[in-house]
Amino acid sequence: MSRQTSMEPPVNTVGQDTVSVQAVRRQRLEGPVSGWNRMRRRLGTLGLVCVGVLAVVVLTTIFAPLIAPYDPYAGSVVDRHLPPSPEHWFGTDQSGRDIFSRIIWGARTSLIGPTVVVLVAAAAAVTLALTAVWFGGRVDAFIGRILDILFAFPNMLLAILAVAIFGPSLLTASIALAIGFTPYSARVIRSVALRERNLPYVASAQLQGISGFLITVRHILPNVRTQIFTGMTINFGYAMIDLAALSFLGLGVQPPTPDWGLMVSNGQASLLQGYWEQSVFAGLAIVITVAALGYVGEQLGGRRAAGRTR
Repeated sequence: MSRQTSMEPPVNTVGQDTVSVQAVRRQRLEGPVSGWNRMRRRLGTLGLVCVGVLAVVVLTTIFAPLIAPYDPYAGSVVDRHLPPSPEHWFGTDQSGRDIFSRIIWGARTSLIGPTVVVLVAAAAAVTLALTAVWFGGRVDAFIGRILDILFAFPNMLLAILAVAIFGPSLLTASIALAIGFTPYSARVIRSVALRERNLPYVASAQLQGISGFLITVRHILPNVRTQIFTGMTINFGYAMIDLAALSFLGLGVQPPTPDWGLMVSNGQASLLQGYWEQSVFAGLAIVITVAALGYVGEQLGGRRAAGRTR
């Protein structure tokens, strides 16, 4: 009596193994979806370089007393218009002050002003936009008319009017520019928040008896934070340029306070005499910082503007 054994054909798992192996390999290469790898993929190599530049600028601002080799206010008639050298990396200005030290200290005023602008503008824009979206109707129309009126005044015109009334100062110019930046940010935030307001989860939260304030703060606001942070990043660069222009015109930071825009203005007369160091190095500091901010803001906003988080 013969015993028959049924042999099942072997299953070919080469393709499946290849797919699984490739998936594991891809996961190992890409790493976790969050954290450093996510930011690296979003920003790219150039974006990481820009982040590094911004980190250097911020650290320079914080540790200016430790980094600057000379007193930014101390000058010498003997050391006027010295060329770049190991003692003075960027040379000296018309008053004999070290340009490198003044650029380091000037980073403080050049960053403090834009910070005030973006924070005040963001707070006002978020408040107006979310209030208009939640209440709608006449409230939305009233806030829209206010924004339309603010749109009629250019940022620089508001800043010049404020300086003419209250006197030239960094705080006055910053608050005036913040008012001018508010309608642009409010319109963008309102358009995104309005989409969130009409989604079913908002109606569901209302049926549960949750107040409108809590729904706005806990649900709508987190879903528009990408547009808020992106707008703040991009507006920071524009605010830096506007404040530098005001300082150049003598309406912002006043001498002898070190400021990049003021240094460009002070070096203008020396530039015509062949002493280019002060204006060129201060201008490069503005251009590099603004370009880095703009690129990081565009990368963060462009990649995430289409998605929502909850």
